[in-house]
Amino acid sequence: MSLILLAEQTLNGLQFGMMLFLMAAGLTLIFGVMGLINLAHGSLYMVGAFIAAATAAFTGSFLLALIASLAAAALAGVLIEMTIIRRLYERDHLDQVLATFALILIFSEGTRWVFGSFPLYLDIPDALSGTVTLPFGVEYSLYRLVLIGVGLVIALGLFLLIGKTRLGIRIRAGENDREMIGALGVDISRLYTLVFALGAALAGLAGALIGAIQSVQVGMGEPVLILAFVVIVIGGIGSIKGALVGALLVGLTDTLGRFLLPKAFALVLDPSQATAIGSALASMAIYILMAGVLILRPRGLFGGAAS
Repeated sequence: MSLILLAEQTLNGLQFGMMLFLMAAGLTLIFGVMGLINLAHGSLYMVGAFIAAATAAFTGSFLLALIASLAAAALAGVLIEMTIIRRLYERDHLDQVLATFALILIFSEGTRWVFGSFPLYLDIPDALSGTVTLPFGVEYSLYRLVLIGVGLVIALGLFLLIGKTRLGIRIRAGENDREMIGALGVDISRLYTLVFALGAALAGLAGALIGAIQSVQVGMGEPVLILAFVVIVIGGIGSIKGALVGALLVGLTDTLGRFLLPKAFALVLDPSQATAIGSALASMAIYILMAGVLILRPRGLFGGAAS
């Protein structure tokens, strides 16, 4: 097995993990601060991807497409929080699951009605196309490398927001004791709307960025949503640090598992059996990882604080 190929797959795992982090960071804040199970988070990811693809096709600008995806997802988040989600905070989790599942259906059919049933495509901008040569002769996609960098910058920005700003203090206080900060004069409704809009914007941005390396289609958010829930369970609900670590663990486990396990089984089995067994185990690897973390740390790696 080539070490260069292993390095490329490791970078792919990091890139996948960073995009999962953008999804999971907003989801863990919403769940941790607002106590809301939001199954429609993946739909906001899809909205960001479709708006980005449509904007890029109309304007020819990838940067405008990213800005449009952020704005559209944040606006969609504000609208659904104010009209629907706000009615669910005092309801039990079953009601939240049913209502946000209904939102998935509404977003899917609405997107199909507006954009059609055929997938859209978002081209990588010329400035970010091609490959770069990394140390030890590793050739890697420039765009995927930029995605890793974008994820790191956003992670740093979120750490600073949560840890160093007045809004971050309110978010952390809202997770620990929302009644107390309400009694101190903080507008809880406005805080919840801001948190939901932030989470929606991050999901929309993730969808736009991924839309350049895969097709943009209805339903693309649901598989990613499942992985995002795995990430926040591993990392700990309400923790940005946990979302980052959990996302990287899931990204690397999934990518390297699909690459290494069939090769490992090929040492003792014939190629067809090795591929079948290795692929099956690789698809289970992240859930085995989640189970192992929960056995050792039932609240996740960094559960207990929005940090």
